[in-house]
Amino acid sequence: MRIDYSKIEANIEKIIDELKGICSQSGLGNTGAEERIITTVFLYKFLNDKFMYNLHEFEKEIGIVYKEILMNKHNEMDAFYDRYSGNVAFNYEDTIEYLVTKMTSNEFYKDFDTALTRISKNPRNDNFNIETSDGTKKPLFEEISREVDESAKNNFVKSIFASITQERFDFTIGESEKEDPGHVFKKHFDFYSRIFEYLIKDYNVSSGKYAEYFTPQAVSKIIAKILVGMSEKIDASEIYDPSAGSGSLVLHLANELGAYEGISRALVYTQDISQKSSRFLRINLLLNGLTDSLHNVIQGDTLFSPSHYTREGDPQSGLKKFDYIVSNPPFKLDFSSTRDSIEQKWKETKNETGLHRFFAGVPAIAKKKKESMAIYLLFIQHIIFSLKSKGKAAIVVPTGFITAKNGIEAEIRKYIVKNKILKGCISMPSNIFANTGTNVSVLFLDKANESNEVFLMDASGLGTKQKEGKNQKTVLSHDEEDRIIDSFINKREIEEFSKIVSYEQIQEKKNSFSVGQYFEVKIEYIDITKEEFEQKMAKYEEELKSLILKSQELDNKIIENFSRLKFNDKKEND
Repeated sequence: MRIDYSKIEANIEKIIDELKGICSQSGLGNTGAEERIITTVFLYKFLNDKFMYNLHEFEKEIGIVYKEILMNKHNEMDAFYDRYSGNVAFNYEDTIEYLVTKMTSNEFYKDFDTALTRISKNPRNDNFNIETSDGTKKPLFEEISREVDESAKNNFVKSIFASITQERFDFTIGESEKEDPGHVFKKHFDFYSRIFEYLIKDYNVSSGKYAEYFTPQAVSKIIAKILVGMSEKIDASEIYDPSAGSGSLVLHLANELGAYEGISRALVYTQDISQKSSRFLRINLLLNGLTDSLHNVIQGDTLFSPSHYTREGDPQSGLKKFDYIVSNPPFKLDFSSTRDSIEQKWKETKNETGLHRFFAGVPAIAKKKKESMAIYLLFIQHIIFSLKSKGKAAIVVPTGFITAKNGIEAEIRKYIVKNKILKGCISMPSNIFANTGTNVSVLFLDKANESNEVFLMDASGLGTKQKEGKNQKTVLSHDEEDRIIDSFINKREIEEFSKIVSYEQIQEKKNSFSVGQYFEVKIEYIDITKEEFEQKMAKYEEELKSLILKSQELDNKIIENFSRLKFNDKKEND
């Protein structure tokens, strides 16, 4: 029987909207508190339902009632967690099934807060907490009642909890008796990426000085498919995003790399300075079942304090190298407070080839607009430094980078060309990101590149314009996405769209990655006789003389009118 997943998605979205409505009625609408409550409660609901579904499956396997298993009356919980290793651990008192029985209490908010805290502190759940670059941990869940006044706590938490009870919606309930009740948990990336995007759509906008936003699905899809298409053979891979945000890029890549015997081929590593983005990324990983990668999610400053090393937790072993790296870094940001420390701290750091981590230099502190410091240039260098000997990378950059004639930009491109690691470059449509007017391009790097060919593409003319809030966004159709992917992977040269060039040609153009500079200038030739040519030239000369005469007449009129105005002004003043 075909399952109507659009109906399931609609039910999930309804729950999210209801939670937002309760927050809005309590004066928390469009606040950081609302975001924390919504994401906490939604994730709790999802993990509770998944835990209970797996517990019922285990009940069938061993023939013991699930509640007795959960209360560990037969010492079966260790076996359960071995069998379902990706589960967040719940005590019975932490489950929705139990907490429903406590809702009449005048201090129900304490029961729910206690359950969230207990889940976070459960030793089995240590890997689900986010680590920071200094080694401390951010808990999986936080108490939600602290966001409202004391007098409103109980009613607020009761209303929130009522929205996620099984009678309202249950991830484990099928649409009919013929359906597998756990079919939702068997769904894959596309299903959960849409849910995740809906969950955070009101919160993935610029916040303060740090630009937190969601990389468009189309861009993430294009990057993932091209990167994987560049590989002849896919083995288990370590993939990395040093500016991960909410994880769209790195999770699209993990999904594209696929799984072997039910186990993801990708082990995900990330770092991001934003606490909010790191929370979002954790949710994204949990929804998509990539729990083995959760302990690799680090919240901290990648440039000053990178946290992934060749031997885990050992800075002396050197920075870790990766098979694939993706990044949509912040383009401009005030990092003046750490700029000199970054330069000094990493001045002598080299990889196995002798490359300095910031080989092209660190941007100077701007005298006036410090917020315009080109921080993305450091991320590009960090990515090149962090690739394995056959590693591949895709980096979103401002389009100005690909043609800049001097400075750090030019030095980075010179290195890329000299070492022949550029696989290609795509100039994307303007406003592909709704909240930035900067035109962007995507660099594709391949340290295993053995070809002298580079594929350049100008996709800036694709897409249709749509309004998104107050901003205008360019949206690519599925056919346009496929055209970009197919053209790049198969190196299809299309007039005024894409071209294969050699490294020698790029060097002749001062290492420009803009395909427009490599298109041939076409001149249309028309065969005419000498007499016809002379007649045309005589005609053009007559037209030119006529235009010159008209121009002189206009000049005289302007001078005459100007003189009249000056005379009238003088007369009035007298």
